[in-house]
Amino acid sequence: MLVMEDQLVYTPKDFKSSNEVRWCPGCGDHAIMAAIQKAMAGLGKKHEDYAVISGIGCSSRFPYYMSTYGFHTIHGRAAAIASGVKCANPELSVWQISGDGDALAIGGNHFIHTIRRNIDLNLILFNNKIYGLTKGQYSPTTDRGFVTKTSPFGTIEDPFIPGQLVLGSRGTFFARAIDNNVKLCQEVCEEAAKHEGTSVVEVLQNCVIFNEGVHAEISNPKTRADNQLHLVHGKPMLFGKENEKGIVWEHGHLKVVELGKDGYTIDDIMIHDAHEPSRAVHMALINMSLPEFPVAMGVIRAVKTDVYDEMMVKQIENVQAESKIKNMDDLLNSGDTWVVE
Repeated sequence: MLVMEDQLVYTPKDFKSSNEVRWCPGCGDHAIMAAIQKAMAGLGKKHEDYAVISGIGCSSRFPYYMSTYGFHTIHGRAAAIASGVKCANPELSVWQISGDGDALAIGGNHFIHTIRRNIDLNLILFNNKIYGLTKGQYSPTTDRGFVTKTSPFGTIEDPFIPGQLVLGSRGTFFARAIDNNVKLCQEVCEEAAKHEGTSVVEVLQNCVIFNEGVHAEISNPKTRADNQLHLVHGKPMLFGKENEKGIVWEHGHLKVVELGKDGYTIDDIMIHDAHEPSRAVHMALINMSLPEFPVAMGVIRAVKTDVYDEMMVKQIENVQAESKIKNMDDLLNSGDTWVVE
């Protein structure tokens, strides 16, 4: 921590606690934590301005490793606790850390209602498509047919797509990143923190023990240029090693094209508009998947609307201003009163 012109300037190291980090070597959680610590250091807030709330799971050990306020809660209830923390102290920057099982199974109801209310908190969803802490059961995001300890003959369920849940819950912010791109993860976390309302960041994370390589097609350095579409608001949707490919909208659907082929030019490529209130294009971007499409990365949706905790504070202030009852004496002497002699 540096002091410059009477201001505190934090470094990522300032947000690391002295506790031993007990994630498996090679676990994607290490990289995600580094990205979040870098993001927090650059946001200009003090240690005491942050609260990190988690549920249960490998990722939920997160508060122990952060030099901030923190609360390791119970399975699936991180969103409920984080919502209460934010509403009780709206000045705090609240970060919820949840895994795909913690947030979308037992915590699914809290997940959608936190988003629907648009409470101003940052929900970082670690998605490794498996239950890691409890040793390898399939989760709500596990792909159909995947063999696990609880699906020895392959799952017979279709998985949740987190972004679909966010938009279906009237979400105002959704971003996607991957654990082996710390820079991108840091950038989307910074954007999430600046957004007013519920910000959901899905981070595709690798579990080296129970789901090694689950995102390999997306994360592989040899193929990721073709398999990832990095979205930037106001910029054309280009991808490929030489940005030779792009996304166009034709007949109500997205389509991958190659520049210079079949008459397509840069002018035909879609410009990303993260602020568009309509959910149609954002949902289409979320649904893009290999092998037909690259996977959309970065901030997909960032729309401004009313924020629950701000509205709550204003409502309380308005009621207090108009109420005739200002203190306990006013309350006790309100309504019908009488004297016992």
